Formats: sequence, C-alpha cells, structure tokens
Amino acid sequence: MVFGQVVIGPPGSGKTTYCNGMSQFLSLIGRKVAVINLDPANDSLPYECAVNIEDLIKLSDVMMEHALGPNGGLVYCMDYLEKNIDWLQSKLEPLLKDHYLLFDFPGQVELFFLHSNAKNVIMRLIKKLNLRLTAVHLVDAHLCSDPGKYVGALLLSLSTMLHLELPHVNVLSKIDLIENYGKLAFNLEYYTDVQDLSYLQHALGQDPRSAKYRNIDVWFRKIFLILRKSHLEKKITWRIQQLYSHIDVCQLGSDGVVWMEMLGPRCVVIEMPI
Repeated sequence: MVFGQVVIGPPGSGKTTYCNGMSQFLSLIGRKVAVINLDPANDSLPYECAVNIEDLIKLSDVMMEHALGPNGGLVYCMDYLEKNIDWLQSKLEPLLKDHYLLFDFPGQVELFFLHSNAKNVIMRLIKKLNLRLTAVHLVDAHLCSDPGKYVGALLLSLSTMLHLELPHVNVLSKIDLIENYGKLAFNLEYYTDVQDLSYLQHALGQDPRSAKYRNIDVWFRKIFLILRKSHLEKKITWRIQQLYSHIDVCQLGSDGVVWMEMLGPRCVVIEMPI
C-alpha cells in the first residue's frame, strides 16, 4: 500500500512551495519521496520532479492549438490526462515500492468542486495502484483580512471536501505574511475557531469592501448555518512535522468518506518554511 498527498488550492496559495518543503522534510527523516507535477502551467519547479505532466501535454500548446484561455486550457489538459491515465500509471508504477507520493495539482478551483476529470484521475489511481491519499487543501491566510473572502474560502473548502471524497485537511498558508494586509477584525484566535461565524455578520456590515453584501444578510445567515452544521473544527498552528503526522493518521482509515465524516474539514495554520 502506497501513501501520499493530493495538494490542491487556489492559485498563489503556496502549493508548489508546500510540496518543496514537504519533500525536503520527508528526505530529512529518511523517507523516499516522489513529487508528481500535474500542473501543466507550472514551468518553474523548485523541486526535483519524478513525473511531470508537461511530458504529456503543455498548457501553452493547448492554448495556441485550440484558441483557449488558461482556464479552458487547464480543463482540456485534465480531460486529456484522464483519457491517458495509463501514461501516468506507467510513470508511477516504478515508484510504488518505497516512495511517498506528493501530487502537485493546478490551482484552478473549478477542477476540484465542479468538474469531474481531476477526481476521476485520483480515484482511478487509488483503485488501480492501491494508493492511500489525503487531500491537503491550501488557502492563503490573507483571506482572513476580508470577512467575505474568508466565508468564501470556508465554502470552497467544504465543497471541495465533499466533491473529492478523500480524507481532507485544510491549511491556512503564509500565516507569517498576514500582518501585511492590515489589522484583522478579530484576534487570530477567532479565525482558528471556525464554529462561531455569527460575529462576521457585523464585520461585513462595517467593512466598506463588503457594502454590496449588506442587503443579503438573510443569505449569509443561511451560509453560516450550513458551515456551523458541517462541524468545522478548530484550526491549530502547526509546523510541517505535526501536519505530516496528522496526515499519516488520516491515511490509516480504510474508507475515505468515513474519515471525512469523522474529521470534518479540519483546518490548520501551517508555518513555512520548516
């Protein structure tokens, strides 16, 4: 049985930096690691890549040949990867004996809560190669400085978790840069407890950036109710070693859906670099 992580999150959330840091940490503790780049738009990799989707398809070529924008091009690339899953499987098979796998996915969020191609790729690999994978969903911590964006990030995390049906860990990245975006409406400890979101309604009303939301309070009340019922757990400030240990615990479950229900969309704040 092979273990690994599916690293996802919006553009700029730090997925590639995370994969680089996690691979360095795994190497330091003596565990062989293979990083698989499945982002056809990522042409500047700081880590040594064991498998690179650009050997199969390049986003720039797709955009030029089919006159697509970057979003449409990424959907096309994921569709192409799904149809050529045997190529990826053949690249992974030599690594299965003794490597821990890190999958660095594109940052287009629609791929993970709307389209089925990325999920189908993951599920077929799990079934064919007997993989035990955990989704690590990164979100930039600066979203805490905007109540509307913070709620949006919670909804995105929840919908992604439900769509992928994997053991799931949410991570607030770049916590060391959060002060650059001004003073938070609440102490950081408030944002580490996702259970009580009612205070954000007042913050939304006071924030000039959220003026357009003031006439839809009823919708925000419904959103807060949904998030509260989803049992979002407390976020804890962890270093990468602790996060890795938690992911290992998640992967011990035999059924990803069961573990998803037990853990809920757990959120942690990660401090980088290691």
